[in-house]
Amino acid sequence: MLPTRSAWLPSVRYLVRAMKMSDAKALADKALSMSSAREIYAMWRPTPMYRALGLEKALGTNCKIFYKYEGVSPAGSHKPNTSVPQAYYNAQAGIKRLTTETGAGQWGSSLSFACNLFDIECKVFMVRVSYDSKPYRRLMMETWGGNCVASPSEETNAGRAILAEHPDSSGSLGIAISEAVEQAAMREDTNYALGSVLNHVLLHQTVVGQEAKEQLEMAGAYPDVVVGCVGGGSNFAGIAFPFLQDKLAGKDIRIVAVEPASCPTLTEGTFEYDFGDSAGMTPLMPMYTLGADFVPPSIHAGGLRYHGDSPIISA
Repeated sequence: MLPTRSAWLPSVRYLVRAMKMSDAKALADKALSMSSAREIYAMWRPTPMYRALGLEKALGTNCKIFYKYEGVSPAGSHKPNTSVPQAYYNAQAGIKRLTTETGAGQWGSSLSFACNLFDIECKVFMVRVSYDSKPYRRLMMETWGGNCVASPSEETNAGRAILAEHPDSSGSLGIAISEAVEQAAMREDTNYALGSVLNHVLLHQTVVGQEAKEQLEMAGAYPDVVVGCVGGGSNFAGIAFPFLQDKLAGKDIRIVAVEPASCPTLTEGTFEYDFGDSAGMTPLMPMYTLGADFVPPSIHAGGLRYHGDSPIISA
């Protein structure tokens, strides 16, 4: 459950824009320009910041706790912050099809949304445990025109190899990435798009922290501690990197990364060159990793379960 929503920051009220999906599509059709891509952001940006009074009361603390809520985007997460520019740049380059992977389904939904805006076909390989337990996410992707299949699948050499050895495999993001990259490599009109880990994705997400700094300034506050969750790194970088700039300039601020115990990449992984996928199809990346063949336990939670962390965070 989210903390109470009853306390809007008085000077940071969120303007709910009455922009329909058809309006966003019209913007994308009008001109493939960066200005039109930015206008698409106006469907949900800026996102609101809340004062978590209920959580403060439950903890019995005098501290002020704020949280940035990215769930107001069309796909329900921070992921469209990068899916829109990635689809935009691919459309500019004449790409007709994007392939990708998704865990819990947030990224697959977000890329399907963005591809729909720019008339790009979208193929999503969804980690099987989430594919089976989260049919509503699959439905969301299909509503936006995405083609979603369970991974490992029979559609790729990588998927077939996994199934031959482990017929009941619950899948992993590493396996799904292998399948998506393999399909992208087989067609000239297809590129692969990733929703986290890569440095350009993290930079797209810093709009979150940049807005947070301005909103806190309007509220007359500045954080002593910034906390973010870490899977591949995009969510954490989004909120933390703009404040990291202040820390490097001498500001007294703690920046805390939190990861799941079931996928402890930063706390138990090793820093080395590793593949981004299970089949070893991606370039080697310097990062903290649990190993490209790591398969997390089969639990309902599908996010924050990638074997590695972004090179820029790992550094």
